[in-house]
Amino acid sequence: MIGDDVTTSSQSVTKDGIRLYEPSDFAGMEKAGRLAATILDDIAEHVFVGQTTGVIDQLITDWVTAAGATSATIGYRGYQHASCISVNHVVCHGIPGDKVLKDGDILNIDVTVIVDGWFGDCSRMYWAGKMSRKAERLVQVTHDCLMLGIEAAKPGNTFGDIGHAIQTYAEKQRMSVVRDFCGHGLGRVFHAPPNVLHYGRPGTGAVLEEGMFFTIEPMINLGRPETKILADDWTAVTRDKSLSAQFEHSIGITAQGCEIFTLSPAGRFHPTMPE
Repeated sequence: MIGDDVTTSSQSVTKDGIRLYEPSDFAGMEKAGRLAATILDDIAEHVFVGQTTGVIDQLITDWVTAAGATSATIGYRGYQHASCISVNHVVCHGIPGDKVLKDGDILNIDVTVIVDGWFGDCSRMYWAGKMSRKAERLVQVTHDCLMLGIEAAKPGNTFGDIGHAIQTYAEKQRMSVVRDFCGHGLGRVFHAPPNVLHYGRPGTGAVLEEGMFFTIEPMINLGRPETKILADDWTAVTRDKSLSAQFEHSIGITAQGCEIFTLSPAGRFHPTMPE
């Protein structure tokens, strides 16, 4: 979702309307990203069979407040929760509530915090009980897609290179990339240019430059890529009811490559393997 950006005259902007932040701005993003990642580390032990998504969200709400930070999502376009929790065939923007987690459920938890005016945005996968083999493979492929996209994020490459790396790998694994949602620029705003597509052709799109801040957050489906929005006007699900997974990092382009702002302090970004 684009439209939150308010450009100031003191900041450099590319011809594509993408802000270029200063080296000194990286520290603010590091602090915000670390808090978001720490919250997602700490929530892991609270994801279990019989737990409700509402309790998980309340814990996250309390931890954001205790850290002296602000939730970016509470009050955002009418949304009233500190997280989005998307279970099984929910692609993204799942609303926490009374849903009880069952054995084998997989879920994405997405948290965005504001720390000293900087936005830290991150999501990762969890599961309750024992995952099926197909769900475990989906989670692994989705994680790999994110990391391949991040490998392509360096000066001189294009956003098409990032999307191509993700799409090529996902489709090679006989899975599909969701087209209806994308990553986005952020920094001192929640959503800003560019749209970071998770599919594309090499060499297309804006050229990556040092100082760009944005998210990469591929949503990968076991079935077809099409989605639909439920009657609550938030929750996106797969049209064919196939399982969906997502991982998200916030990154900043550096002179040599990129810095990941939302690395897990505990090494738990992928819960079954170290980063």
